Amino acid sequence: MTVHFIGAGPGAADLITLRGRDLIASSPVCLYAGSLVPQALLAHCPPGARIINTAPLSLDEIVAELSAAHAAGQDVARLHSGDLSVWSAMGEQLRRLRALNIPYDVTPGVPSFAAAAAALATELTLPGLTQSVVLTRTSGRATAMPEAENLPAFAATGATLAIHLSVHVLEKVVTDLTPHYGPDCPVAVVWRATWPDERIVRATLATLQTAIGAEMERTALILVGPALAAEGFEESRLYAGDYDRRFRPVGTEPRFPDAK
Repeated sequence: MTVHFIGAGPGAADLITLRGRDLIASSPVCLYAGSLVPQALLAHCPPGARIINTAPLSLDEIVAELSAAHAAGQDVARLHSGDLSVWSAMGEQLRRLRALNIPYDVTPGVPSFAAAAAALATELTLPGLTQSVVLTRTSGRATAMPEAENLPAFAATGATLAIHLSVHVLEKVVTDLTPHYGPDCPVAVVWRATWPDERIVRATLATLQTAIGAEMERTALILVGPALAAEGFEESRLYAGDYDRRFRPVGTEPRFPDAK
């Protein structure tokens, strides 16, 4: 018996890995975060599967369901939205399972920032502009931010910021970022990336609040940085004609002369 933690992706039912789909299909028990995981993914569950929406459950109640499945020798598909490596509350569940000697594994999913970037058809790291992406959020009731992890500190790096769970404090976000990026810095807000009701607003830090108006639902991602609207960036050396690389030796003394 194994509890399979599966990243269910950002919303679109077909943005799940083949491994994740197959694990759902082979597990007689499925626990899913009903507020964020699309119902269509549950169609992969086998006939007669026990399907449990964890949205109204406490951690103790979730672990009780996992323990009951373990006692019955039944594999569990545990679905979380996006990818499990960030803000999934997986860590506390794994700690409980280790204490109970219940086996588990983890299958990654498409993260929301990647889905939002795809919706924008934007590369977040452009040569000569930025080569880093910071995934962050502002403090919330469920989890406070460590003192050193704050928007001005991240903004000082000039990296592309992917700010989660923060559209409800948009005024503070703009205030914290403007001194570092400037009022003309491009911004995009993506609501429910890949869902049928996906919405996108492009603006600058100076115009963002006006552009959004009252549409400030929490299921949104804020992307900030010069890469979002850049055209004058450098081209990568990776595909340059004179760039000597393993699979395309160049010059009289290539670094990898025997490469095929």
